[in-house]
Amino acid sequence: MIIDHSCFERVNSCRFSRDIYIFCIQFMHSEQLMLKSITVPENDPIAIEEKRAIIDQILEQNKHLPGGLMVILNEVQSQIGFISEPMQQYIANKLHVPVSTVHGVVSFYSFFTTTPRGKHTIKFCMGTACYVGGTPQLIEKAKQVLGIDPGETTPDGQITLELCRCVGACSQAPVIVVDEEIQGRVRPNKFPQLLRLIQDEQKGS
Repeated sequence: MIIDHSCFERVNSCRFSRDIYIFCIQFMHSEQLMLKSITVPENDPIAIEEKRAIIDQILEQNKHLPGGLMVILNEVQSQIGFISEPMQQYIANKLHVPVSTVHGVVSFYSFFTTTPRGKHTIKFCMGTACYVGGTPQLIEKAKQVLGIDPGETTPDGQITLELCRCVGACSQAPVIVVDEEIQGRVRPNKFPQLLRLIQDEQKGS
Protein backbone atom coordinates (compact mmCIF):
# COMPACT_ATOMS: atom_id res chain seq x y z
CA MET A 1 0.00 0.00 0.00
CA ILE A 2 1.42 3.42 -0.97
CA ILE A 3 0.67 6.29 1.41
CA ASP A 4 1.18 9.90 0.37
CA HIS A 5 2.67 11.37 3.56
CA SER A 6 2.53 14.87 2.09
CA CYS A 7 -1.21 14.69 2.74
CA PHE A 8 -0.45 14.32 6.43
CA GLU A 9 1.67 17.47 6.37
CA ARG A 10 -1.16 19.41 4.77
CA VAL A 11 -3.66 18.40 7.43
CA ASN A 12 -1.23 18.48 10.37
CA SER A 13 -2.47 21.88 11.49
CA CYS A 14 -6.02 20.59 11.86
CA ARG A 15 -6.49 18.04 14.65
CA PHE A 16 -9.84 16.85 13.27
CA SER A 17 -8.51 16.29 9.76
CA ARG A 18 -5.40 14.59 11.14
CA ASP A 19 -7.53 12.16 13.14
CA ILE A 20 -9.57 11.28 10.04
CA TYR A 21 -6.37 10.75 8.02
CA ILE A 22 -4.91 8.42 10.66
CA PHE A 23 -8.20 6.52 10.86
CA CYS A 24 -8.19 6.01 7.07
CA ILE A 25 -4.62 4.68 7.15
CA GLN A 26 -5.52 2.27 9.96
CA PHE A 27 -8.62 1.12 8.10
CA MET A 28 -6.72 0.45 4.86
CA HIS A 29 -3.98 -1.35 6.76
CA SER A 30 -6.47 -3.59 8.59
CA GLU A 31 -8.21 -4.39 5.30
CA GLN A 32 -4.90 -5.43 3.74
CA LEU A 33 -4.21 -7.70 6.69
CA MET A 34 -7.63 -9.29 6.18
CA LEU A 35 -6.86 -9.88 2.51
CA LYS A 36 -3.58 -11.58 3.33
CA SER A 37 -5.16 -13.88 5.91
CA ILE A 38 -8.19 -15.18 4.00
CA THR A 39 -8.88 -18.90 4.03
CA VAL A 40 -9.33 -20.30 0.54
CA PRO A 41 -11.16 -23.65 0.07
CA GLU A 42 -9.09 -26.15 -1.89
CA ASN A 43 -11.72 -26.32 -4.65
CA ASP A 44 -11.88 -22.54 -5.12
CA PRO A 45 -10.43 -21.26 -8.42
CA ILE A 46 -7.91 -19.20 -6.46
CA ALA A 47 -6.48 -22.44 -5.05
CA ILE A 48 -6.26 -24.07 -8.50
CA GLU A 49 -3.12 -22.97 -10.34
CA GLU A 50 -4.60 -23.05 -13.84
CA LYS A 51 -7.70 -21.07 -12.82
CA ARG A 52 -5.66 -18.56 -10.84
CA ALA A 53 -3.42 -18.06 -13.88
CA ILE A 54 -6.51 -17.17 -15.93
CA ILE A 55 -7.56 -14.60 -13.34
CA ASP A 56 -4.03 -13.16 -13.19
CA GLN A 57 -3.96 -12.82 -16.96
CA ILE A 58 -7.33 -11.03 -16.96
CA LEU A 59 -6.06 -8.67 -14.25
CA GLU A 60 -2.84 -7.92 -16.10
CA GLN A 61 -4.61 -7.21 -19.38
CA ASN A 62 -7.31 -4.93 -17.97
CA LYS A 63 -6.16 -3.36 -14.70
CA HIS A 64 -5.01 -0.12 -16.38
CA LEU A 65 -8.22 0.42 -18.38
CA PRO A 66 -10.78 3.07 -17.38
CA GLY A 67 -13.51 1.17 -15.58
CA GLY A 68 -11.14 -1.78 -15.45
CA LEU A 69 -12.85 -3.42 -12.47
CA MET A 70 -16.08 -3.96 -14.41
CA VAL A 71 -14.17 -5.34 -17.39
CA ILE A 72 -12.19 -7.67 -15.15
CA LEU A 73 -15.25 -8.98 -13.33
CA ASN A 74 -17.06 -9.56 -16.63
CA GLU A 75 -14.12 -11.55 -17.98
CA VAL A 76 -13.76 -13.58 -14.79
CA GLN A 77 -17.48 -14.37 -14.76
CA SER A 78 -17.30 -15.38 -18.42
CA GLN A 79 -14.19 -17.54 -18.20
CA ILE A 80 -14.46 -19.00 -14.69
CA GLY A 81 -18.26 -19.06 -14.42
CA PHE A 82 -18.62 -17.34 -11.06
CA ILE A 83 -16.85 -14.96 -8.68
CA SER A 84 -16.50 -16.46 -5.21
CA GLU A 85 -15.74 -14.46 -2.07
CA PRO A 86 -12.05 -15.51 -2.07
CA MET A 87 -11.88 -14.49 -5.73
CA GLN A 88 -13.36 -11.09 -4.89
CA GLN A 89 -10.81 -10.62 -2.13
CA TYR A 90 -7.98 -11.73 -4.41
CA ILE A 91 -9.03 -9.29 -7.14
CA ALA A 92 -9.37 -6.45 -4.62
CA ASN A 93 -5.89 -7.16 -3.28
CA LYS A 94 -4.35 -7.20 -6.76
CA LEU A 95 -6.08 -3.94 -7.72
CA HIS A 96 -5.39 -2.26 -4.36
CA VAL A 97 -9.05 -1.41 -3.85
CA PRO A 98 -11.34 -2.18 -0.89
CA VAL A 99 -13.01 -5.58 -0.92
CA SER A 100 -16.29 -3.75 -0.39
CA THR A 101 -15.87 -2.07 -3.79
CA VAL A 102 -15.55 -5.39 -5.60
CA HIS A 103 -18.34 -6.99 -3.58
CA GLY A 104 -20.60 -4.01 -4.25
CA VAL A 105 -20.29 -4.46 -8.01
CA VAL A 106 -20.72 -8.24 -7.87
CA SER A 107 -23.80 -8.04 -5.66
CA PHE A 108 -25.44 -5.19 -7.62
CA TYR A 109 -25.46 -6.77 -11.08
CA SER A 110 -27.56 -9.90 -11.45
CA PHE A 111 -25.37 -11.45 -14.14
CA PHE A 112 -22.56 -11.91 -11.62
CA THR A 113 -22.79 -15.04 -9.48
CA THR A 114 -20.79 -16.05 -6.41
CA THR A 115 -21.30 -19.79 -6.80
CA PRO A 116 -20.99 -22.07 -9.86
CA ARG A 117 -24.03 -22.05 -12.13
CA GLY A 118 -25.59 -25.24 -13.40
CA LYS A 119 -25.57 -26.29 -17.03
CA HIS A 120 -29.11 -24.90 -17.27
CA THR A 121 -30.52 -21.81 -15.58
CA ILE A 122 -34.16 -21.24 -14.66
CA LYS A 123 -35.03 -17.66 -13.71
CA PHE A 124 -38.28 -16.59 -12.06
CA CYS A 125 -39.49 -13.11 -13.02
CA MET A 126 -40.18 -11.03 -9.90
CA GLY A 127 -41.88 -8.16 -11.73
CA THR A 128 -45.20 -7.00 -10.29
CA ALA A 129 -47.40 -8.69 -12.91
CA CYS A 130 -45.58 -12.01 -12.59
CA TYR A 131 -45.41 -11.88 -8.81
CA VAL A 132 -49.14 -11.23 -8.53
CA GLY A 133 -49.78 -13.76 -11.29
CA GLY A 134 -48.20 -16.67 -9.48
CA THR A 135 -44.39 -16.52 -9.32
CA PRO A 136 -44.30 -17.39 -5.58
CA GLN A 137 -46.28 -20.59 -6.26
CA LEU A 138 -43.91 -21.48 -9.13
CA ILE A 139 -40.91 -21.02 -6.87
CA GLU A 140 -42.44 -23.27 -4.23
CA LYS A 141 -43.10 -25.94 -6.85
CA ALA A 142 -39.51 -25.72 -8.09
CA LYS A 143 -38.18 -26.02 -4.54
CA GLN A 144 -40.39 -29.05 -3.98
CA VAL A 145 -39.35 -30.80 -7.21
CA LEU A 146 -35.64 -29.94 -7.24
CA GLY A 147 -34.94 -29.66 -3.53
CA ILE A 148 -33.08 -26.35 -3.85
CA ASP A 149 -33.80 -22.66 -3.25
CA PRO A 150 -33.30 -19.77 -5.70
CA GLY A 151 -29.60 -19.00 -5.86
CA GLU A 152 -28.67 -22.67 -5.53
CA THR A 153 -27.67 -25.41 -7.97
CA THR A 154 -28.77 -29.04 -7.98
CA PRO A 155 -26.14 -31.46 -6.62
CA ASP A 156 -25.58 -32.91 -10.11
CA GLY A 157 -24.65 -29.43 -11.38
CA GLN A 158 -27.41 -29.42 -13.99
CA ILE A 159 -29.90 -26.74 -12.91
CA THR A 160 -29.56 -23.40 -11.14
CA LEU A 161 -32.58 -21.46 -9.88
CA GLU A 162 -32.45 -17.66 -9.91
CA LEU A 163 -34.72 -14.67 -9.41
CA CYS A 164 -34.72 -11.86 -11.97
CA ARG A 165 -36.28 -8.47 -12.52
CA CYS A 166 -39.07 -7.80 -15.01
CA VAL A 167 -38.21 -9.27 -18.40
CA GLY A 168 -40.77 -7.15 -20.26
CA ALA A 169 -43.28 -9.90 -20.99
CA CYS A 170 -45.94 -8.83 -18.51
CA SER A 171 -48.81 -9.90 -20.77
CA GLN A 172 -47.60 -13.50 -20.43
CA ALA A 173 -47.31 -13.50 -16.64
CA PRO A 174 -46.17 -15.46 -14.80
CA VAL A 175 -42.95 -15.80 -16.75
CA ILE A 176 -39.85 -17.92 -16.24
CA VAL A 177 -36.70 -17.81 -18.34
CA VAL A 178 -35.11 -21.15 -19.20
CA ASP A 179 -31.60 -20.71 -20.61
CA GLU A 180 -32.51 -17.20 -21.83
CA GLU A 181 -35.72 -18.45 -23.49
CA ILE A 182 -38.90 -16.90 -22.12
CA GLN A 183 -41.69 -19.27 -21.11
CA GLY A 184 -45.02 -17.51 -20.48
CA ARG A 185 -48.16 -18.33 -18.51
CA VAL A 186 -46.39 -21.09 -16.63
CA ARG A 187 -48.42 -22.76 -13.90
CA PRO A 188 -46.99 -24.90 -11.10
CA ASN A 189 -48.37 -28.09 -12.64
CA LYS A 190 -46.44 -27.31 -15.86
CA PHE A 191 -43.09 -27.00 -14.14
CA PRO A 192 -42.27 -30.75 -14.13
CA GLN A 193 -42.99 -30.78 -17.87
CA LEU A 194 -40.42 -28.04 -18.43
CA LEU A 195 -37.88 -30.04 -16.47
CA ARG A 196 -38.54 -33.07 -18.65
CA LEU A 197 -37.86 -30.96 -21.74
CA ILE A 198 -34.51 -29.94 -20.27
CA GLN A 199 -33.70 -33.55 -19.44
CA ASP A 200 -34.67 -34.71 -22.93
CA GLU A 201 -32.42 -32.03 -24.41
CA GLN A 202 -29.54 -33.31 -22.30
CA LYS A 203 -30.05 -36.86 -23.53
CA GLY A 204 -30.13 -35.70 -27.13
CA SER A 205 -26.96 -33.63 -26.87
